[in-house]
Amino acid sequence: MVIEYVRYRVADERLAGFEAAYREAAGVLREAPQCLDYELSRCEEDPSRFILRITWTSTDDHLQGFRSGPDFARFFAAIRGYAEDIEEMRHYQATSVAGPGAAAPPSLYEWAGGSEPFIKLCDAFYRLVVADGLLAPMFAGMDPRHARYVAIWLIEVFGGPPTYSQEHGGYHNMVTRHLGRGITEPQRRRWVNLMMDAADEVGLPEDPEFRAAFASYIEWGTRLALRNSQPDAHPVLDAPVPKWGWGVAPPYQG
Repeated sequence: MVIEYVRYRVADERLAGFEAAYREAAGVLREAPQCLDYELSRCEEDPSRFILRITWTSTDDHLQGFRSGPDFARFFAAIRGYAEDIEEMRHYQATSVAGPGAAAPPSLYEWAGGSEPFIKLCDAFYRLVVADGLLAPMFAGMDPRHARYVAIWLIEVFGGPPTYSQEHGGYHNMVTRHLGRGITEPQRRRWVNLMMDAADEVGLPEDPEFRAAFASYIEWGTRLALRNSQPDAHPVLDAPVPKWGWGVAPPYQG
């Protein structure tokens, strides 16, 4: 992923049509497979200045894919009249200096009460698993620390410390543990049901917003694990641990 910033200073006589031109060009960005998102911002102190932010899947996808493909001609036709107003057009990589401010809503991790509820959740869940006739054979010989590892994964997914990425191999380690296991749909559904039972048992927050977000991750994660476990699967092996918020699903398509 790379972020392109295009900085404009638009002459007064052309200001009226600038945003309209980009509304037209935005239609192309919405259809471009290389574009993740975009945003046009206008300066409050100097209304002649704009910043266009476009997140591309990669620099090469932007320069060699989008610009060399059929979409670029339509995009450029919409904003051609403003090319001379560009002051900067560069690609940027995000750094580790990032995080929410005090005004941001709490993470799901914070809303749940920190790490301890997820540790209790996984302890309760795997007690149910080893007593379940459908799932117990899948976890025969399970590492005694398995529940704790899954808790550390969930803690990071829901906005807690990135310990799984830093100490346990990150997404690559998690996804490779499902390869070739041939998980079935009945097993996936039982996994989901037992996780929800465990959430009730340990008292995870019951408000609809939290439970909907929690359930959406469990559905997404188990469906991805099922697909990745099939003999003919070619999953994404190297990706960041997903960061799950209040209704956010990252695109981890193989």
